[in-house]
Amino acid sequence: MRRPVVLTVAVVAAVLLAAGVALAFAVPGSTPPRAASGAASATDGSAATSTPTAGPRAPAFASTRLYLDPNTEAAAAEKRLSADGDPAAASFAGRIAEVPTAVWLGEWFQGARLTTELRNDIADAKAQKATPVFVAYAIPNRDCGGYSKGGLAADQYVPWIQSMASTLKGSHAVVLLEPDSLAMLSDPKCAGSAEVRLPLLRSSVRILESAGVATYLDGGNGRWLSAADQAAWLKQAGVQDAHGFFTNVSNFDTTQNERDYAGRLSSKVGWKHYVIDISRNGKGWTGDWCNPPGAALGQDPRVTEGADGKLDALLWVKHPGVSDGSCNGGPAAGVWWQAGAEALVRGRAE
Repeated sequence: MRRPVVLTVAVVAAVLLAAGVALAFAVPGSTPPRAASGAASATDGSAATSTPTAGPRAPAFASTRLYLDPNTEAAAAEKRLSADGDPAAASFAGRIAEVPTAVWLGEWFQGARLTTELRNDIADAKAQKATPVFVAYAIPNRDCGGYSKGGLAADQYVPWIQSMASTLKGSHAVVLLEPDSLAMLSDPKCAGSAEVRLPLLRSSVRILESAGVATYLDGGNGRWLSAADQAAWLKQAGVQDAHGFFTNVSNFDTTQNERDYAGRLSSKVGWKHYVIDISRNGKGWTGDWCNPPGAALGQDPRVTEGADGKLDALLWVKHPGVSDGSCNGGPAAGVWWQAGAEALVRGRAE
């Protein structure tokens, strides 16, 4: 991956002013540690009796069927292992490949390659009569130097989102905008990133939603920031213009704990809707966020919008079997890890 690009506030301001984007923002005063615990005692916001402040909204998921991408890492592994004469190993990859997952879009998709990828996915999703879910993952200084470092330069980001929005217009797609982009801002490693990210995210939300693309912002997870601190970041990133927020992406908290946390968070941002990543939370938190031993596949994803309060969907966002990084025996971030995939499948069966 390319190295993160560090830009001055002046450069970012010039780019965004040219696009007509307002630049006012502030940084929340408190910066709790990444491992801050999230109590699970509060009730889910979807059961609250307060009247939502937001007006009527179109459904985010036009179809309750979720798009099954035929070109995931798991699908490729299944084909490769079958061709190599290892049906047992192929069956583990196949168990993952048969479940709908989000399509991740980073700086590796730009220009014609981005539009071609999106058009192919849209066509496949239409044939399946399914809702495609995309993850935009190219924010400048992504992961703040961590295992998934990379991203676009600030002056490239808004045009990239504009290209995405124009291609997705009319597709009834869902976009999860930049996992970890907000929750990580309280990490000292991300010092200075807020000045770049917040205007870009606000602009991106408006662009995508104006194109009819349901957009969700980073809501962290229940074991990270408090709901109050995460809400402060969400408000500055433009959650009022988005469909809502997502939680637990690439993490392992139990579905119920995340619902409790998301309910509290929703109550602080105008009762916005939310989606939860359940791809690897079958055993809940096991003590580590990076390729943790003992993790298991979560339940299969499903759309709940309109039937379960503010919860719009339980999704497989992170691709099970893809490494979090070079930790606990795994390869580099984003690389298929057969041993990890088999452990996840076995964990669910236990």
